[in-house]
Amino acid sequence: MTPVPASSSSQPPEVLTELNSLWHQAQTRLAEAGSRLTLARASRATGVPLATLSDWLRGNHLPRETADLLKVVTQLCTWAAKAPPSTPHWRGLLDAAGRDTSRPAPRPTPAHGSAIAALGELLTAAFAEDEVTIDAVCLSGQALSIAMARPIHAVHTGQVNPQTVTVRVLLPSRDIDLAFPSPVSWDESGDTIQRRWLAQRNAYGQTLRAALLSLRDTHGIEAHITFRALPFTPMAKLYLVNHTEALFSYYTLHRRPLDIDGRQIDIYDANPMRLVRLFGTDSTSDDTAFVIQSQQWFDSLWESVTTDLTTD
Repeated sequence: MTPVPASSSSQPPEVLTELNSLWHQAQTRLAEAGSRLTLARASRATGVPLATLSDWLRGNHLPRETADLLKVVTQLCTWAAKAPPSTPHWRGLLDAAGRDTSRPAPRPTPAHGSAIAALGELLTAAFAEDEVTIDAVCLSGQALSIAMARPIHAVHTGQVNPQTVTVRVLLPSRDIDLAFPSPVSWDESGDTIQRRWLAQRNAYGQTLRAALLSLRDTHGIEAHITFRALPFTPMAKLYLVNHTEALFSYYTLHRRPLDIDGRQIDIYDANPMRLVRLFGTDSTSDDTAFVIQSQQWFDSLWESVTTDLTTD
């Protein structure tokens, strides 16, 4: 995915201008070698969150830590076949941009929004291909539905234009007792909680379906989306993108209060999505094995124990 310069009447800071220039040099060099530079690939190679890289390259904000910036710059220099970067030079660029780089700032814990933004970036990069495939295993489809807005917006603004988009989503069946969300002390409220989850699952599914299928009418893109029902509650969410990348995150549970019909009860629920790791077949052999085995796992579920699912 090509970074988009920040839209501003003022000149962007020199540190971001040089970073974008270096990105394009690396992108060109890799393309000549028959490879691709994506935000997801850069994130895996440097450990800097995908959403953070996107914000730097789009000019949304300056790097918070010199160490993180140097990780990215060093990797880009390697890909661009350039000499290693000068630490004083890049530190000076950050200083000139008005940032205090004398001591590292604490790294914030990834939030719900930033993780969804990272998924949105991954999907947008995937939409740059002619044929897009997305396979997902999740609890309600919330993150996927929200994140999909980004590549669809990119289609409408002319940044990407795939020919086909095929999406398969595995969600829990309405006929099972969910492991979560569930009441701490099981009583008649359990049925109410499950009905609430089901309404949310269906709403996110309907939104996702409508947004994808609208691409047929507006841009002539062959879009297909299918849902299947799992006979169990997934313990993690997994997104497989174009058979080459995987985004994986465990569901971690927490206890929280929930108001139902004016009565507050305690439930166990999944924490908002936290980005754990991106895997790609252009990275290590372990990453490649994870993507391949995850795809095989998904396909085996899709073709065996799952059943038809409607979001009505």
